[in-house]
Amino acid sequence: MKRTIKNESLQAKYDELNRKQEESLLGGGEKRITQQHVKGKLTARERIQLLLDEGSFQEMGQFVMHRCKDFGLDKEYYLGDGVVTGYGTIGGRLVYVFSQDFTVFGGSLSETHAEKIVKIMDMAMKNGAPVIGLNDSGGARIQEGVMSLGGYADIFYRNVMASGVIPQLSAFMGPCAGGAVYSPAMTDFIFMVENTSFMFVTGPNVVKTVTHEEVTSEELGGASTHSTKSGVTHFACANEVECLNQIKQLFSYVPQNCEEEPPRLPYTPGQELRPGLNTIVPDHPNHPYDIRDVIHGTVDERSFFEVHRNFAENIVVGFARIAGRSIGIVANQPASLAGVLDIDASVKGARFVRFCDCFNIPLLVFEDVPGFLPGTDQEWRGIITNGAKLLYAFSEATVPRVTVITRKAYGGAYDVMNSKHIGADLNYAWPTAEIAVMGAQGAAEIIFRKEIAEAADPAGKLKEKVDEYTRKFANPYRAAHRGYIDEVIYPDQTREKLIRAFEMLENKVARLPRKKHGNIPL
Repeated sequence: MKRTIKNESLQAKYDELNRKQEESLLGGGEKRITQQHVKGKLTARERIQLLLDEGSFQEMGQFVMHRCKDFGLDKEYYLGDGVVTGYGTIGGRLVYVFSQDFTVFGGSLSETHAEKIVKIMDMAMKNGAPVIGLNDSGGARIQEGVMSLGGYADIFYRNVMASGVIPQLSAFMGPCAGGAVYSPAMTDFIFMVENTSFMFVTGPNVVKTVTHEEVTSEELGGASTHSTKSGVTHFACANEVECLNQIKQLFSYVPQNCEEEPPRLPYTPGQELRPGLNTIVPDHPNHPYDIRDVIHGTVDERSFFEVHRNFAENIVVGFARIAGRSIGIVANQPASLAGVLDIDASVKGARFVRFCDCFNIPLLVFEDVPGFLPGTDQEWRGIITNGAKLLYAFSEATVPRVTVITRKAYGGAYDVMNSKHIGADLNYAWPTAEIAVMGAQGAAEIIFRKEIAEAADPAGKLKEKVDEYTRKFANPYRAAHRGYIDEVIYPDQTREKLIRAFEMLENKVARLPRKKHGNIPL
Protein backbone atom coordinates (compact mmCIF):
# COMPACT_ATOMS: atom_id res chain seq x y z
CA MET A 1 0.00 0.00 0.00
CA LYS A 2 1.26 3.50 -0.86
CA ARG A 3 1.99 5.57 2.23
CA THR A 4 0.81 9.15 2.55
CA ILE A 5 2.71 11.96 4.24
CA LYS A 6 0.71 14.96 5.44
CA ASN A 7 2.99 17.65 3.92
CA GLU A 8 2.29 17.76 0.16
CA SER A 9 5.73 19.08 -0.84
CA LEU A 10 7.34 16.38 1.29
CA GLN A 11 5.11 13.75 -0.33
CA ALA A 12 6.30 14.86 -3.78
CA LYS A 13 9.90 14.69 -2.72
CA TYR A 14 9.32 11.29 -1.10
CA ASP A 15 7.81 9.94 -4.34
CA GLU A 16 10.79 11.28 -6.28
CA LEU A 17 13.24 9.66 -3.86
CA ASN A 18 11.50 6.30 -4.24
CA ARG A 19 11.59 6.54 -8.04
CA LYS A 20 15.28 7.33 -8.05
CA GLN A 21 16.36 5.26 -5.06
CA GLU A 22 18.40 2.69 -6.97
CA GLU A 23 20.29 5.39 -8.86
CA SER A 24 20.74 7.44 -5.70
CA LEU A 25 22.30 4.53 -3.84
CA LEU A 26 25.06 4.40 -6.43
CA GLY A 27 26.31 7.71 -5.04
CA GLY A 28 27.14 11.00 -6.71
CA GLY A 29 27.26 14.62 -5.66
CA GLU A 30 24.40 15.58 -7.99
CA LYS A 31 21.96 13.82 -5.64
CA ARG A 32 22.31 16.46 -2.93
CA ILE A 33 18.99 18.01 -1.91
CA THR A 34 18.83 21.66 -0.88
CA GLN A 35 16.78 23.49 1.72
CA GLN A 36 14.21 24.65 -0.81
CA HIS A 37 12.78 21.13 -1.09
CA VAL A 38 11.94 20.58 2.57
CA LYS A 39 11.65 23.12 5.36
CA GLY A 40 11.33 22.41 9.06
CA LYS A 41 11.54 19.20 11.06
CA LEU A 42 9.91 15.91 10.15
CA THR A 43 8.17 13.60 12.57
CA ALA A 44 9.89 10.48 13.88
CA ARG A 45 7.85 8.26 11.57
CA GLU A 46 8.30 10.46 8.51
CA ARG A 47 12.05 10.17 8.96
CA ILE A 48 11.85 6.39 8.94
CA GLN A 49 9.57 6.46 5.89
CA LEU A 50 12.08 8.49 3.94
CA LEU A 51 15.06 6.43 5.09
CA LEU A 52 13.82 2.90 4.41
CA ASP A 53 12.52 1.18 1.29
CA GLU A 54 8.81 1.75 0.82
CA GLY A 55 6.71 -0.72 2.77
CA SER A 56 9.70 -2.43 4.40
CA PHE A 57 9.51 -1.02 7.94
CA GLN A 58 8.35 -3.41 10.65
CA GLU A 59 7.78 -1.68 13.97
CA MET A 60 8.63 -3.29 17.29
CA GLY A 61 7.43 -2.18 20.73
CA GLN A 62 4.67 0.08 19.45
CA PHE A 63 2.57 -0.33 22.63
CA VAL A 64 5.35 0.06 25.20
CA MET A 65 4.66 2.67 27.91
CA HIS A 66 6.80 4.06 30.71
CA ARG A 67 6.55 2.60 34.21
CA CYS A 68 7.30 5.70 36.29
CA LYS A 69 4.55 7.03 38.56
CA ASP A 70 6.44 9.89 40.19
CA PHE A 71 6.17 13.67 39.61
CA GLY A 72 2.91 13.48 37.69
CA LEU A 73 3.97 10.86 35.15
CA ASP A 74 1.18 8.59 36.37
CA LYS A 75 -1.20 10.90 34.53
CA GLU A 76 0.67 10.94 31.19
CA TYR A 77 1.17 7.82 29.12
CA TYR A 78 2.08 7.63 25.44
CA LEU A 79 2.28 4.47 23.34
CA GLY A 80 5.86 3.84 22.26
CA ASP A 81 7.28 6.08 25.01
CA GLY A 82 8.94 8.58 22.70
CA VAL A 83 10.89 6.33 20.35
CA VAL A 84 9.92 4.38 17.23
CA THR A 85 11.98 1.20 16.80
CA GLY A 86 12.05 -1.61 14.28
CA TYR A 87 13.71 -2.93 11.16
CA GLY A 88 13.43 -2.61 7.40
CA THR A 89 15.61 -2.42 4.32
CA ILE A 90 17.66 0.14 2.42
CA GLY A 91 18.29 -0.91 -1.15
CA GLY A 92 16.98 -4.34 -0.19
CA ARG A 93 19.51 -4.77 2.64
CA LEU A 94 18.41 -5.34 6.24
CA VAL A 95 18.91 -2.51 8.71
CA TYR A 96 17.67 -1.78 12.25
CA VAL A 97 16.56 1.72 13.12
CA PHE A 98 15.29 3.82 16.01
CA SER A 99 13.82 7.29 15.70
CA GLN A 100 13.25 9.44 18.78
CA ASP A 101 10.09 11.54 19.03
CA PHE A 102 10.72 14.98 20.52
CA THR A 103 6.96 15.57 20.92
CA VAL A 104 6.81 12.96 23.72
CA PHE A 105 8.51 14.29 26.86
CA GLY A 106 11.07 16.08 24.68
CA GLY A 107 12.35 12.75 23.38
CA SER A 108 13.84 12.13 26.83
CA LEU A 109 15.16 8.67 27.55
CA SER A 110 13.34 6.57 30.12
CA GLU A 111 13.92 3.02 31.29
CA THR A 112 11.48 1.58 28.73
CA HIS A 113 12.65 3.96 25.98
CA ALA A 114 16.17 2.56 26.50
CA GLU A 115 14.92 -1.02 26.57
CA LYS A 116 13.39 -0.59 23.12
CA ILE A 117 16.67 0.71 21.69
CA VAL A 118 18.70 -2.01 23.42
CA LYS A 119 16.39 -4.65 22.00
CA ILE A 120 17.00 -3.71 18.38
CA MET A 121 20.74 -3.30 19.01
CA ASP A 122 20.88 -6.84 20.40
CA MET A 123 18.93 -8.13 17.40
CA ALA A 124 21.23 -6.28 15.02
CA MET A 125 24.24 -7.96 16.61
CA LYS A 126 22.66 -11.41 16.40
CA ASN A 127 21.63 -10.96 12.77
CA GLY A 128 24.67 -9.06 11.56
CA ALA A 129 22.96 -5.92 10.31
CA PRO A 130 23.70 -2.18 10.76
CA VAL A 131 21.96 0.08 13.29
CA ILE A 132 20.88 3.61 12.41
CA GLY A 133 19.84 5.99 15.18
CA LEU A 134 17.80 9.12 14.43
CA ASN A 135 18.42 11.16 17.57
CA ASP A 136 16.13 13.93 18.80
CA SER A 137 16.34 13.90 22.58
CA GLY A 138 16.83 16.27 25.48
CA GLY A 139 18.67 13.61 27.45
CA ALA A 140 17.74 11.49 30.44
CA ARG A 141 14.16 11.74 31.76
CA ILE A 142 14.70 13.58 35.03
CA GLN A 143 11.60 12.14 36.73
CA GLU A 144 13.02 8.60 36.50
CA GLY A 145 16.37 9.33 38.12
CA VAL A 146 18.80 6.45 38.13
CA MET A 147 16.57 4.25 35.94
CA SER A 148 17.07 6.58 32.98
CA LEU A 149 20.80 6.81 33.71
CA GLY A 150 21.00 3.04 33.80
CA GLY A 151 19.16 2.95 30.47
CA TYR A 152 21.84 5.12 28.90
CA ALA A 153 24.58 2.90 30.29
CA ASP A 154 22.85 -0.16 28.78
CA ILE A 155 22.94 1.57 25.37
CA PHE A 156 26.56 2.68 25.79
CA TYR A 157 27.60 -0.88 26.55
CA ARG A 158 25.88 -2.15 23.38
CA ASN A 159 27.59 0.57 21.34
CA VAL A 160 30.97 -0.71 22.51
CA MET A 161 30.11 -4.37 22.01
CA ALA A 162 28.81 -3.66 18.50
CA SER A 163 31.80 -1.51 17.55
CA GLY A 164 33.67 -3.16 14.70
CA VAL A 165 31.03 -5.90 14.44
CA ILE A 166 28.24 -4.01 12.67
CA PRO A 167 28.20 -0.47 11.23
CA GLN A 168 26.55 2.08 13.54
CA LEU A 169 25.31 5.38 12.09
CA SER A 170 23.85 8.29 14.05
CA ALA A 171 21.91 11.31 12.84
CA PHE A 172 21.05 14.33 14.99
CA MET A 173 17.65 15.66 13.99
CA GLY A 174 17.15 18.13 16.84
CA PRO A 175 18.74 19.42 20.03
CA CYS A 176 20.49 16.67 22.00
CA ALA A 177 22.26 17.14 25.30
CA GLY A 178 23.91 15.22 28.12
CA GLY A 179 23.73 11.45 27.81
CA ALA A 180 21.99 11.78 24.45
CA VAL A 181 25.30 12.72 22.79
CA TYR A 182 27.59 10.04 24.21
CA SER A 183 26.00 7.07 22.48
CA PRO A 184 26.28 8.67 19.01
CA ALA A 185 29.87 9.66 19.83
CA MET A 186 30.76 5.95 19.99
CA THR A 187 29.14 5.13 16.65
CA ASP A 188 31.00 5.09 13.35
CA PHE A 189 29.57 8.15 11.60
CA ILE A 190 27.55 11.14 12.76
CA PHE A 191 25.22 13.32 10.66
CA MET A 192 23.81 16.69 11.71
CA VAL A 193 21.22 19.03 10.19
CA GLU A 194 22.14 22.69 9.88
CA ASN A 195 20.14 25.18 11.99
CA THR A 196 17.89 22.55 13.62
CA SER A 197 20.19 20.05 15.31
CA PHE A 198 22.53 20.75 18.21
CA MET A 199 24.67 18.56 20.43
CA PHE A 200 26.45 19.49 23.62
CA VAL A 201 27.21 18.03 27.03
CA THR A 202 25.69 21.11 28.69
CA GLY A 203 23.57 23.76 26.99
CA PRO A 204 24.14 27.52 26.72
CA ASN A 205 22.26 28.32 29.95
CA VAL A 206 24.42 26.02 32.05
CA VAL A 207 27.56 27.33 30.35
CA LYS A 208 26.55 30.88 31.19
CA THR A 209 25.87 29.99 34.82
CA VAL A 210 29.12 28.08 35.34
CA THR A 211 31.65 29.92 33.16
CA HIS A 212 29.81 33.21 32.50
CA GLU A 213 30.26 32.71 28.74
CA GLU A 214 27.55 34.11 26.46
CA VAL A 215 27.10 31.59 23.64
CA THR A 216 24.23 30.53 21.38
CA SER A 217 23.18 26.93 20.79
CA GLU A 218 24.49 27.17 17.22
CA GLU A 219 27.88 28.50 18.32
CA LEU A 220 28.19 25.97 21.13
CA GLY A 221 27.04 22.82 19.39
CA GLY A 222 25.56 23.44 15.95
CA ALA A 223 26.27 21.48 12.79
CA SER A 224 28.76 24.07 11.55
CA THR A 225 30.66 24.09 14.85
CA HIS A 226 30.95 20.32 15.08
CA SER A 227 31.78 19.80 11.40
CA THR A 228 34.56 22.44 11.28
CA LYS A 229 35.95 23.05 14.79
CA SER A 230 35.47 19.97 16.97
CA GLY A 231 35.24 17.36 14.22
CA VAL A 232 32.57 15.51 16.21
CA THR A 233 30.23 15.27 13.24
CA HIS A 234 31.22 13.86 9.87
CA PHE A 235 28.41 15.37 7.77
CA ALA A 236 26.58 18.70 8.04
CA CYS A 237 23.43 18.54 5.91
CA ALA A 238 21.21 21.37 4.67
CA ASN A 239 17.99 19.68 5.80
CA GLU A 240 16.60 16.40 7.06
CA VAL A 241 15.84 14.92 3.64
CA GLU A 242 19.41 15.52 2.51
CA CYS A 243 20.63 13.99 5.77
CA LEU A 244 18.60 10.81 5.24
CA ASN A 245 19.68 10.62 1.61
CA GLN A 246 23.35 10.89 2.60
CA ILE A 247 22.90 8.10 5.14
CA LYS A 248 21.60 5.90 2.32
CA GLN A 249 24.50 6.90 0.10
CA LEU A 250 27.08 6.04 2.76
CA PHE A 251 25.24 2.79 3.47
CA SER A 252 25.81 1.73 -0.15
CA TYR A 253 29.60 1.55 0.43
CA VAL A 254 29.69 -0.53 3.63
CA PRO A 255 28.98 -4.22 4.30
CA GLN A 256 26.33 -5.57 6.66
CA ASN A 257 28.90 -6.67 9.23
CA CYS A 258 32.56 -7.49 9.80
CA GLU A 259 32.19 -10.96 8.26
CA GLU A 260 30.96 -9.72 4.89
CA GLU A 261 32.62 -7.97 1.97
CA PRO A 262 31.45 -4.46 1.01
CA PRO A 263 28.86 -4.13 -1.78
CA ARG A 264 30.24 -4.40 -5.30
CA LEU A 265 28.58 -2.96 -8.38
CA PRO A 266 28.78 -4.48 -11.85
CA TYR A 267 31.51 -2.96 -14.00
CA THR A 268 32.39 -3.26 -17.68
CA PRO A 269 36.11 -2.70 -18.39
CA GLY A 270 36.93 0.02 -20.89
CA GLN A 271 39.65 2.53 -21.67
CA GLU A 272 41.28 3.04 -18.28
CA LEU A 273 44.01 5.55 -19.17
CA ARG A 274 43.35 9.01 -17.72
CA PRO A 275 45.52 11.59 -19.57
CA GLY A 276 44.09 14.39 -17.43
CA LEU A 277 46.14 13.13 -14.47
CA ASN A 278 49.39 14.03 -16.27
CA THR A 279 48.88 17.77 -15.83
CA ILE A 280 47.53 18.03 -12.26
CA VAL A 281 50.79 18.20 -10.28
CA PRO A 282 52.49 21.59 -10.88
CA ASP A 283 56.06 21.78 -12.16
CA HIS A 284 57.14 23.83 -9.13
CA PRO A 285 57.36 21.56 -6.05
CA ASN A 286 55.91 24.21 -3.73
CA HIS A 287 52.84 25.09 -5.78
CA PRO A 288 49.55 23.67 -4.45
CA TYR A 289 46.94 21.58 -6.26
CA ASP A 290 43.68 19.93 -5.20
CA ILE A 291 44.15 16.23 -4.43
CA ARG A 292 40.43 15.76 -5.14
CA ASP A 293 41.26 16.23 -8.83
CA VAL A 294 43.55 13.21 -8.58
CA ILE A 295 40.89 11.21 -6.74
CA HIS A 296 38.10 12.05 -9.20
CA GLY A 297 40.42 11.29 -12.11
CA THR A 298 41.23 7.85 -10.72
CA VAL A 299 38.03 6.36 -9.24
CA ASP A 300 34.79 5.40 -10.97
CA GLU A 301 32.87 8.41 -12.26
CA ARG A 302 30.94 10.32 -9.56
CA SER A 303 31.67 7.63 -6.98
CA PHE A 304 33.75 9.63 -4.46
CA PHE A 305 31.79 10.24 -1.24
CA GLU A 306 33.84 12.45 1.04
CA VAL A 307 33.74 12.12 4.83
CA HIS A 308 34.62 14.91 7.28
CA ARG A 309 34.96 17.39 4.40
CA ASN A 310 35.04 20.54 6.53
CA PHE A 311 37.34 19.33 9.31
CA ALA A 312 41.16 19.02 9.11
CA GLU A 313 41.11 19.96 5.44
CA ASN A 314 44.80 19.12 5.03
CA ILE A 315 43.79 15.47 4.73
CA VAL A 316 40.94 14.09 2.60
CA VAL A 317 39.12 10.86 3.45
CA GLY A 318 36.10 9.18 1.95
CA PHE A 319 34.63 6.23 0.10
CA ALA A 320 34.77 5.56 -3.64
CA ARG A 321 34.67 2.73 -6.15
CA ILE A 322 37.28 1.39 -8.50
CA ALA A 323 35.88 -0.96 -11.16
CA GLY A 324 32.78 -1.32 -8.97
CA ARG A 325 34.75 -2.22 -5.83
CA SER A 326 34.13 -0.19 -2.67
CA ILE A 327 37.35 1.33 -1.30
CA GLY A 328 38.38 3.83 1.37
CA ILE A 329 40.61 6.73 0.38
CA VAL A 330 43.06 8.67 2.56
CA ALA A 331 44.88 11.51 0.81
CA ASN A 332 47.10 14.43 1.81
CA GLN A 333 45.73 17.76 0.57
CA PRO A 334 48.46 20.09 -0.77
CA ALA A 335 45.87 22.86 -1.18
CA SER A 336 45.56 23.16 2.63
CA LEU A 337 48.60 23.71 4.87
CA ALA A 338 50.68 22.19 2.07
CA GLY A 339 49.28 18.79 3.07
CA VAL A 340 51.20 18.54 6.36
CA LEU A 341 50.03 16.16 9.05
CA ASP A 342 48.85 17.85 12.25
CA ILE A 343 46.88 16.63 15.25
CA ASP A 344 43.43 16.94 13.70
CA ALA A 345 44.47 15.40 10.38
CA SER A 346 46.13 12.45 12.12
CA VAL A 347 43.10 11.69 14.27
CA LYS A 348 40.72 12.13 11.33
CA GLY A 349 42.76 9.78 9.16
CA ALA A 350 43.28 7.19 11.90
CA ARG A 351 39.60 6.95 12.72
CA PHE A 352 38.70 6.43 9.05
CA VAL A 353 41.43 3.83 8.49
CA ARG A 354 40.24 1.83 11.49
CA PHE A 355 36.64 1.86 10.26
CA CYS A 356 37.68 0.57 6.84
CA ASP A 357 39.80 -2.14 8.42
CA CYS A 358 36.91 -3.19 10.68
CA PHE A 359 34.63 -3.74 7.70
CA ASN A 360 36.92 -5.20 5.04
CA ILE A 361 37.09 -2.08 2.89
CA PRO A 362 40.43 -1.86 1.00
CA LEU A 363 42.49 1.29 1.48
CA LEU A 364 43.96 3.56 -1.17
CA VAL A 365 46.40 6.28 -0.09
CA PHE A 366 47.44 9.29 -2.19
CA GLU A 367 50.56 10.75 -0.63
CA ASP A 368 51.95 14.25 -0.93
CA VAL A 369 53.19 15.17 2.54
CA PRO A 370 56.10 17.44 3.54
CA GLY A 371 56.07 16.22 7.15
CA PHE A 372 54.37 16.96 10.46
CA LEU A 373 53.34 20.50 11.35
CA PRO A 374 56.00 22.08 13.62
CA GLY A 375 55.41 24.56 16.44
CA THR A 376 54.74 24.89 20.14
CA ASP A 377 50.97 24.64 19.72
CA GLN A 378 51.22 21.20 18.11
CA GLU A 379 53.91 19.94 20.47
CA TRP A 380 52.12 21.07 23.61
CA ARG A 381 48.83 19.57 22.44
CA GLY A 382 50.47 16.20 21.79
CA ILE A 383 51.34 15.88 18.10
CA ILE A 384 53.63 12.98 19.01
CA THR A 385 50.88 10.87 20.55
CA ASN A 386 48.19 11.96 18.09
CA GLY A 387 50.40 11.52 15.06
CA ALA A 388 51.17 8.02 16.31
CA LYS A 389 47.45 7.19 16.07
CA LEU A 390 47.58 7.32 12.28
CA LEU A 391 50.78 5.26 12.27
CA TYR A 392 49.15 2.71 14.58
CA ALA A 393 45.97 2.53 12.50
CA PHE A 394 47.80 1.82 9.24
CA SER A 395 50.18 -0.66 10.87
CA GLU A 396 47.28 -2.60 12.38
CA ALA A 397 45.15 -2.68 9.22
CA THR A 398 44.97 -6.07 7.48
CA VAL A 399 42.80 -5.08 4.49
CA PRO A 400 44.42 -4.62 1.05
CA ARG A 401 46.50 -1.41 1.19
CA VAL A 402 47.87 0.48 -1.81
CA THR A 403 49.78 3.79 -1.85
CA VAL A 404 50.40 6.21 -4.70
CA ILE A 405 53.04 8.89 -4.03
CA THR A 406 52.20 11.85 -6.25
CA ARG A 407 54.88 14.28 -5.05
CA LYS A 408 56.45 14.77 -1.62
CA ALA A 409 57.03 11.98 0.87
CA TYR A 410 59.26 13.54 3.51
CA GLY A 411 60.49 12.49 6.92
CA GLY A 412 58.48 10.46 9.39
CA ALA A 413 55.32 11.33 7.48
CA TYR A 414 56.60 9.11 4.64
CA ASP A 415 56.61 6.18 7.05
CA VAL A 416 53.20 7.02 8.50
CA MET A 417 51.34 7.37 5.19
CA ASN A 418 51.06 3.65 4.47
CA SER A 419 54.67 2.97 3.51
CA LYS A 420 55.99 -0.48 2.65
CA HIS A 421 57.73 -0.57 6.01
CA ILE A 422 54.43 -0.62 7.94
CA GLY A 423 52.75 -3.29 5.84
CA ALA A 424 51.44 -1.68 2.64
CA ASP A 425 50.91 -4.27 -0.10
CA LEU A 426 51.77 -2.18 -3.15
CA ASN A 427 53.40 1.23 -3.41
CA TYR A 428 53.46 3.20 -6.63
CA ALA A 429 55.14 6.52 -7.31
CA TRP A 430 54.70 9.09 -10.04
CA PRO A 431 57.89 10.44 -11.67
CA THR A 432 57.26 13.69 -9.75
CA ALA A 433 57.68 11.88 -6.41
CA GLU A 434 60.32 13.12 -3.96
CA ILE A 435 61.17 10.62 -1.22
CA ALA A 436 63.64 11.98 1.31
CA VAL A 437 64.19 12.92 4.93
CA MET A 438 63.39 16.56 4.13
CA GLY A 439 63.28 19.07 1.30
CA ALA A 440 66.44 19.80 -0.67
CA GLN A 441 66.84 23.35 0.64
CA GLY A 442 66.74 22.40 4.33
CA ALA A 443 68.84 19.29 3.81
CA ALA A 444 71.57 21.18 1.97
CA GLU A 445 71.71 23.87 4.65
CA ILE A 446 72.31 21.20 7.31
CA ILE A 447 74.59 18.76 5.49
CA PHE A 448 76.78 21.33 3.77
CA ARG A 449 76.66 24.08 6.37
CA LYS A 450 80.44 24.29 6.75
CA GLU A 451 81.14 24.28 3.00
CA ILE A 452 78.56 26.96 2.37
CA ALA A 453 79.86 29.16 5.18
CA GLU A 454 83.46 28.91 3.92
CA ALA A 455 82.63 29.45 0.25
CA ALA A 456 83.52 32.69 -1.51
CA ASP A 457 79.94 32.78 -2.84
CA PRO A 458 77.71 31.21 -0.14
CA ALA A 459 74.52 31.74 -2.12
CA GLY A 460 75.98 30.09 -5.20
CA LYS A 461 77.40 27.21 -3.16
CA LEU A 462 74.00 26.68 -1.51
CA LYS A 463 72.30 26.51 -4.89
CA GLU A 464 74.91 24.03 -6.08
CA LYS A 465 74.36 21.78 -3.07
CA VAL A 466 70.56 22.07 -3.32
CA ASP A 467 70.79 20.92 -6.94
CA GLU A 468 73.08 18.06 -5.93
CA TYR A 469 70.70 16.87 -3.20
CA THR A 470 67.75 17.23 -5.56
CA ARG A 471 69.38 15.04 -8.18
CA LYS A 472 70.12 12.34 -5.62
CA PHE A 473 66.99 12.29 -3.50
CA ALA A 474 64.16 14.35 -5.06
CA ASN A 475 62.97 11.43 -7.16
CA PRO A 476 61.39 8.01 -6.56
CA TYR A 477 64.20 5.88 -7.99
CA ARG A 478 66.45 5.42 -4.93
CA ALA A 479 63.44 4.05 -3.03
CA ALA A 480 62.53 1.89 -6.04
CA HIS A 481 66.08 0.48 -6.13
CA ARG A 482 65.60 -0.72 -2.54
CA GLY A 483 62.16 -2.21 -3.28
CA TYR A 484 60.30 0.37 -1.18
CA ILE A 485 58.46 1.44 -4.34
CA ASP A 486 57.05 -1.39 -6.46
CA GLU A 487 56.76 0.61 -9.66
CA VAL A 488 57.25 4.14 -10.96
CA ILE A 489 54.23 4.85 -13.16
CA TYR A 490 52.99 7.67 -15.32
CA PRO A 491 49.98 9.44 -13.78
CA ASP A 492 47.66 8.43 -16.64
CA GLN A 493 48.35 4.75 -15.81
CA THR A 494 47.20 5.09 -12.21
CA ARG A 495 43.63 3.91 -12.59
CA GLU A 496 44.61 0.86 -14.66
CA LYS A 497 47.30 -0.11 -12.15
CA LEU A 498 44.94 0.27 -9.21
CA ILE A 499 42.21 -1.84 -10.83
CA ARG A 500 44.72 -4.65 -11.34
CA ALA A 501 46.19 -4.19 -7.86
CA PHE A 502 42.90 -4.44 -5.98
CA GLU A 503 41.82 -7.35 -8.16
CA MET A 504 45.03 -9.17 -7.27
CA LEU A 505 44.62 -8.40 -3.55
CA GLU A 506 40.94 -9.31 -3.21
CA ASN A 507 41.70 -12.64 -1.50
CA LYS A 508 44.39 -11.26 0.81
CA VAL A 509 44.54 -12.94 4.24
CA ALA A 510 46.54 -11.38 7.07
CA ARG A 511 46.26 -12.07 10.77
CA LEU A 512 47.49 -10.05 13.71
CA PRO A 513 49.38 -11.70 16.59
CA ARG A 514 47.13 -13.34 19.17
CA LYS A 515 46.19 -10.82 21.86
CA LYS A 516 43.26 -9.44 23.77
CA HIS A 517 43.55 -6.09 21.98
CA GLY A 518 46.21 -3.53 21.20
CA ASN A 519 46.76 -0.36 23.21
CA ILE A 520 46.44 2.46 20.67
CA PRO A 521 47.95 5.75 21.96
CA LEU A 522 44.76 7.57 22.97
